[in-house]
Amino acid sequence: MESTFAFERTKAGKWVMDGTMKFELKRYRKNVADADLIQDVKDVAIKTGRNTVTIAEYEQFGKFNPSTIQRRFRSWFYVLNIAGLQASRSDLNIPEEDLLANIKNVWIYFGRQPKYNEIKKPISKYSARTYEKRFGSWNKALEALIAYIDIEKAEEEYGESETEASDNRVAEKKSIRMTKRELSERLRFSILLRDGFRCHACGRSPINSPGVELQVDHVIPWSQGGETIADNLITKCKECNLGKGNAFDR
Repeated sequence: MESTFAFERTKAGKWVMDGTMKFELKRYRKNVADADLIQDVKDVAIKTGRNTVTIAEYEQFGKFNPSTIQRRFRSWFYVLNIAGLQASRSDLNIPEEDLLANIKNVWIYFGRQPKYNEIKKPISKYSARTYEKRFGSWNKALEALIAYIDIEKAEEEYGESETEASDNRVAEKKSIRMTKRELSERLRFSILLRDGFRCHACGRSPINSPGVELQVDHVIPWSQGGETIADNLITKCKECNLGKGNAFDR
């Protein structure tokens, strides 16, 4: 049922209806079929031209209340799955390792600790606000990154458990190798951080020489028995590292 009315003020100061105001009754929809709810989500995806639908988008374009659909199907991700759409991604369900890896990449890009106002696209995949929501503050996100790196560094340098250490001592009799040649991304970043993102040989860094490529190299070459531990790793630019060959120096 729909009627239209409006009010206008007379010269005497009274308000009267002029018949143009719109009164529209939105009836509550009860016992809507599951298929109709899912179809409406699909219709919103078609309307927005995307292969997913966020709750905010559905609230704007959908026929029903998104909370009604969530209660019916338990979660929005489940709704999207049934509808054959891709899961929309919010700030709160990004894996923590992805967030920390992104900070690491931004840090390497600048060659120094990134600032809050630098955490934005295209340099950063996520906004600084995303980190505030997840970690409580930008500083706490940076602390989480350092802790994340330190854990792996300790694991790679000092081994795991006493049982594993005992097994390693037995293995030493068969092989002199205690570490793998390849560096993990976290260990590589910890060395770059320790060395101030600067080539130990020529002193260049991305800060004073844009475009310089930094590498982490074994001081004592792997081919000559050097291990992949912090004390035997050093930052070099690509040019200095290539010129080194198998010679080792600090």
